[in-house]
Amino acid sequence: MDINILRSIVTVVTFIVFIGIVVWAWSSRNAVSFDEAAQLPFKQD
Repeated sequence: MDINILRSIVTVVTFIVFIGIVVWAWSSRNAVSFDEAAQLPFKQD
């Protein structure tokens, strides 16, 4: 296995992980919990 092939594989895996994180962050399932977390600094005890 050539070092360039290994670098290509790592690049592709990293890109896939990035796309997975973006899809997870923009999914509607997580919207409610993200909205609640965004309001935490403004809540008073």
